[in-house]
Amino acid sequence: MQLEILFEDGEALVIDKPAGLPLDRPRAGGPSLEDRLDELKLGFQREPFPVHRLDRDTSGCLLLARNPKALKRFAAAFEERAVEKRYLGIVAGEIADEEGTIALNLSKVSTAKDGWRMIPARKGKPAVTHWRQLDSRNGLTLVEFRPETGRTHQIRVHAASGLGFPLLGDPVYGSKGGAPRTMLHAAGLTVPRGDKAPIVAVAPLPADFAALGFTDPGASVETTDE
Repeated sequence: MQLEILFEDGEALVIDKPAGLPLDRPRAGGPSLEDRLDELKLGFQREPFPVHRLDRDTSGCLLLARNPKALKRFAAAFEERAVEKRYLGIVAGEIADEEGTIALNLSKVSTAKDGWRMIPARKGKPAVTHWRQLDSRNGLTLVEFRPETGRTHQIRVHAASGLGFPLLGDPVYGSKGGAPRTMLHAAGLTVPRGDKAPIVAVAPLPADFAALGFTDPGASVETTDE
């Protein structure tokens, strides 16, 4: 499994994380990004470290810091909501509205039977996602998500509970049927760096999205901004 590099300089890497590759080594064993960090040193002494997280099934832009100082600054940018994140998701249904904003607080719950999941809860942590419809075909809709906050499973829960349609293939908040994985892709990432040029990365549309007949109309626009 090759790791494509979307951005590289002395303090940062952005890779196109493949779907199915977890960041941490699974308890049951198997490959993980953790096993690949040595090859991502690319001549540097330190292994790069992921600044944020993507679910195992989620593909696309993942930022890694090449030193502790950069890691601290990038993590602060995420915490301060200064990072622009663009996701693409395929939802299992046809949405009536063209665009909107979902503001549903999220809280974690856990049961012995079903394990843990995130749920909308009035006393949960604030979570805000802006969205717009890009295309619709065969009972599926391609949606662009731009989350303001970065809560665990935020887009997955907001799709299911806010839009009323789960992401295709989501085994927790929807149903596994229709796709071999949760159809969510981190398509774009922009990280401000003060006086330095921002980190700008765009991950191409994955083959499994294209196989369902979708294209990314925003990709060319984002690419010209680099």
